Amino acid sequence: MRIGVLALQGAFEAHLRAFSALSIDTIAVRTPPALAGIDGLVIPGGESTALSMLIQSAELEQPLRSAVVSKLPLFGTCAGMILLADEVTGRRPDQVNFDAIDIAVERNGYGRQLQSFEADLDLDVTNDRRFRGVFIRAPRVTRLGPGVRVLARHLNDPVLVQEGRTLVASFHPELTSDLSLHQYFITNVVRAAEAA
Repeated sequence: MRIGVLALQGAFEAHLRAFSALSIDTIAVRTPPALAGIDGLVIPGGESTALSMLIQSAELEQPLRSAVVSKLPLFGTCAGMILLADEVTGRRPDQVNFDAIDIAVERNGYGRQLQSFEADLDLDVTNDRRFRGVFIRAPRVTRLGPGVRVLARHLNDPVLVQEGRTLVASFHPELTSDLSLHQYFITNVVRAAEAA
């Protein structure tokens, strides 16, 4: 198994380290050829507008669209959630989004940088364990499609959701030492897709 991590901007190195700690082979995706032969792709947190421009300049937009269409397992965190959502409030007209999951999100829905925070989350995916969510200029989910499963909430807001082979989080699991969400992606998204 090999997992690609989009490595143009943002917290991609933290994701690479997390999968390495789980003994999962990874590749930093910076060019279209790096997408060949991967079993799943992570779009990390960062700044969604900058990430969008870098995707276009690296000529990755169409290859990523093809990956979405082919149902490649995807894991988007923070900015990754924004880029994978069907609908985004507050995005620039030229910003890329891949329509990979039937949700609407609001950019910076929890506030700007100064309103960043951490919160304990009860996850449906970790045997009732708590997970420390790191929210930095985080998107807020404002609409869920009928096929979207909520895996965690902060107060009443969905912050970790899954639809089929796409998993997205409002927060940054890669900025903690807890590897349970990376393990969930491998076990319940990537391996589940291989078994289907």
